Amino acid sequence: MQSAFMVAAPVDPDCEADLRTLLATMNRLPGFADPDNELVPFGRFETLHFARFVILRDTTLGDLAAYGSSFPDAPVWLVLLGECDGPAPAMLVALAERAGAGLRRIFAFCRGFDEGADLLAWLRTREVQPAAFYVNWRGRSVRRIREEASLHRALRAWLDENGAALANAAPTQVRDRLIAYVAAEQRAGRLALTPEPAPDATARLRELLTLIGVPLLLLALAPALIVLAPLFLWILRRHETRDPVIAPRPAAAHLAELTRREDHDVSNQFSAFGCVKPGLFRLGTLRALLWLLDWSMRAIYVRGRLARVPTIHFARWAFLDGQRRLLFASSYDGSLDSYMDDFINKVAWGLNLVFSNGIGYPATRFLIGGGAKDELAFKAYIRRHELPTEVWYEAYPGLGTVDLACNTRLREGLERAAMDADAARHWLALI
Repeated sequence: MQSAFMVAAPVDPDCEADLRTLLATMNRLPGFADPDNELVPFGRFETLHFARFVILRDTTLGDLAAYGSSFPDAPVWLVLLGECDGPAPAMLVALAERAGAGLRRIFAFCRGFDEGADLLAWLRTREVQPAAFYVNWRGRSVRRIREEASLHRALRAWLDENGAALANAAPTQVRDRLIAYVAAEQRAGRLALTPEPAPDATARLRELLTLIGVPLLLLALAPALIVLAPLFLWILRRHETRDPVIAPRPAAAHLAELTRREDHDVSNQFSAFGCVKPGLFRLGTLRALLWLLDWSMRAIYVRGRLARVPTIHFARWAFLDGQRRLLFASSYDGSLDSYMDDFINKVAWGLNLVFSNGIGYPATRFLIGGGAKDELAFKAYIRRHELPTEVWYEAYPGLGTVDLACNTRLREGLERAAMDADAARHWLALI
């Protein structure tokens, strides 16, 4: 099972420029990590899917003035976050043991870091748990992804070489030949299809209780929620109609810096940071919605799609600064414009539910209406709150979520006991 880790530490104000310079040495391209960089060689951690360093310098703090508020002592955060197979604490242990010297050099630019301190203990005290966490395909490990990609390449190469001789063969016969070929390659050690380990019984039980417990809790609270719903909607609408309109265009230099770090591969990173609208009502609404979102991503959206959007590998929402600010970080396929268009066209209401509780979001109606449907205002809001990701690592460059799903279907089809002619024809088409 996949998990998320995140360490956040406030940057020493006098050291931010030097920190950015050091982080840049980890990259092969702007923002795109060298897997074997000297500081944190992410590529040597076999269970790590994605990882990043981001400096959270919030350039939208001035928007608080529209609410009669301010945050003059807001820290600039250095965040290390990633997604891995297995428990997140084990990944932190591995990072501290195998990249400790590099991590010490990086976090030395943060307030409160002591060179002589126990690094692992220091990291653990600065862990931040996600309020909601999305995994494109739960249980699909880095090893499985790489093995299935190798399988696809091998099947394609074999068909390229032998396809002419099989032109008149039935689909089931071709499949049988491919099965025999893969078995021979496995015996020779040239291909591996490692069986997935049995899930931990305790973890599975805990997950099951969570999945069952949330609907039961909502069912028990339903009478009270129905009674309170009109009051909630009335208060919500008062907030929506009184929220100030904050819609400046993002600065050209900011856009240029973001663009410089994008589209080096089929997949991209996205990191956005901003303030939650002041008041307990907005914070409470946001926390409740993220709680429900997290449950839905554990129970419903577990096999390749977040609602109707299939292009996201991982995503998370995490609070900082005593829940005054929210970080959203994702890894996705395609350009940012196509990413935003996917959400606008397919699940604008879902964006509104969560992000409309942030300062500067386009005006909504009862959380669901409006908002992201105002395309230009929404895209300006996203770009203003997006931050340049200093370092981003991906374990399987060149493979998008569509490729991963295709490769998994190939393996599953290969391991099926039998197929009829139509099923075999569709399976061969995947190659």
